[in-house]
Amino acid sequence: MSADRLIRPCDPEWPSQAAWAQLSAAVDGRLVAVSVPSSDDLFEQLANPHFIAEHPGLTQTCGWADAWASAPSAYAVIPHSTGHVVAAVDFARKHNLRIVVKSGGHSYKGTSCAADSLLLWMKDLDAIDLQSNTVVVGGGTIWSAVYKRVTTENGRYVQGAGALTVSVAGLISAGGFGSFSRRFGLVASGLVEAEVVTADGVVRRASATSEPELFWALKGGGGGFGVITRATLQTHDLPNTFGTVSVRIDASSDSSFCELIRELFGFYAEGLFNAHWGERIIFGRDNSLDVNLAFQGLERQAVEARWNPWVERLAANRDWSVGEMKITCVPAAWFWNPAAQPHLFVRDGRPGAPDTNIAMTGDVRRAGQFIHGYRSVWLPADLLKLHRQRELADAVFACSRHWEVCFHFNKGLAAADPGAIALARDTAINPAVLGAFALARCSAEGPPAIPGWVGHEPNLNLARREAGQVHAAIDELLKLAPQASYVAESDFFESDWRQSFWGSHYPRLAAAKHRYDPSGLFCGHHFVSSEARS
Repeated sequence: MSADRLIRPCDPEWPSQAAWAQLSAAVDGRLVAVSVPSSDDLFEQLANPHFIAEHPGLTQTCGWADAWASAPSAYAVIPHSTGHVVAAVDFARKHNLRIVVKSGGHSYKGTSCAADSLLLWMKDLDAIDLQSNTVVVGGGTIWSAVYKRVTTENGRYVQGAGALTVSVAGLISAGGFGSFSRRFGLVASGLVEAEVVTADGVVRRASATSEPELFWALKGGGGGFGVITRATLQTHDLPNTFGTVSVRIDASSDSSFCELIRELFGFYAEGLFNAHWGERIIFGRDNSLDVNLAFQGLERQAVEARWNPWVERLAANRDWSVGEMKITCVPAAWFWNPAAQPHLFVRDGRPGAPDTNIAMTGDVRRAGQFIHGYRSVWLPADLLKLHRQRELADAVFACSRHWEVCFHFNKGLAAADPGAIALARDTAINPAVLGAFALARCSAEGPPAIPGWVGHEPNLNLARREAGQVHAAIDELLKLAPQASYVAESDFFESDWRQSFWGSHYPRLAAAKHRYDPSGLFCGHHFVSSEARS
């Protein structure tokens, strides 16, 4: 049998029950068989990210049409120490098993689950140790817990995810963005040191001076270089304020929507293209703009002075209908405090659920989703220059005829703080992000669905039709920009994925993969050098 072929339960080489018992002993009994929970209300529960997080056989995305479907591992180790991770990695290497790492379970491409695999379910590696200018967190920690400890309770800031149920380690591996990336940089840029178990079962401390190539690869290399069991992250002084601006604007016709898009980009380029602003605007197929932006370090009066004249001018035009503009501006330490901002958070409504079970509204909306289609592209800042704004607006309008498109302005680092850009250069993420003003993303998804589950199967005809519309939409933007996209939010079927996700960094990443995991023990879809494994 080829060493490139992973062993499955149907194979005679699959570990015996005695071997599994030895692994269980080595991890102090923290080995469990995995299955999907069965209950009459399972698919209703899948709309709750906290329910999903409590089960090793579930993932925050149910699957992707014609690509993958969430499937439980054969067994899971629930490590309580780095030694438990070492034991699991050694066992998987010895028996040539697929090993999967799951913390938050948010991988859109299914890399946090796999049938017939050994799962490392990292949820109990969640310690948080706040120091003077750093915070040390376990690899399974989710960002809601980190924000609570660092910001709400101690008045410091750590760059993390916008989605509260995403894990620390997974976001570092993806490069990672938060709402305020233009001020504080990539999540990966804030990594000071990582404790990592590599494919040979060795515990390594990776930093700028120790295992520097491994350290660099961990910062945006997409996973597959080892299991991060502990991460030390830089913390920052808090700005005075964090806040949000939201407003919906509808155009009465296609031509007035084109003009509205041009107005928006002119307004954005003049006053919002700086380190204060982040988050998103959605351009709808129904000729609407849905604005949901976040800001840092501005007082409410300054925000109103920027927005009110523009909104009032739009409202005076009969071709545009402007909804109520909502501005929140709070002391930064309150931003992730549900008691201070109940409108931003959804609580786990199950009886007996702890008060700490909270999520942002967007987290809940995506819980259990089945993806129909997904594509993204970084848009270069040159498109915001005055002489190109009409060209950009026309392309966005053409895109929106096929599918709605979301611009994530915090996921492009052009106009970011110079320090944030300098640190991002020393990560593995595609260098295209440095000159991008936004990540444009089109996605289509359906409700929780599992192939073969009667009554809850995905609608593949609809999924394929919507996937085609998503592709047609992004193709309109690719007429203006080279294909470069964010590894964590990109197309499962990306053909030139090495160039798209990492650009000129890919050869260096491949060399690091060969050095630290030459046999490809940590394999997954679109992992560096993943083509070596079946």
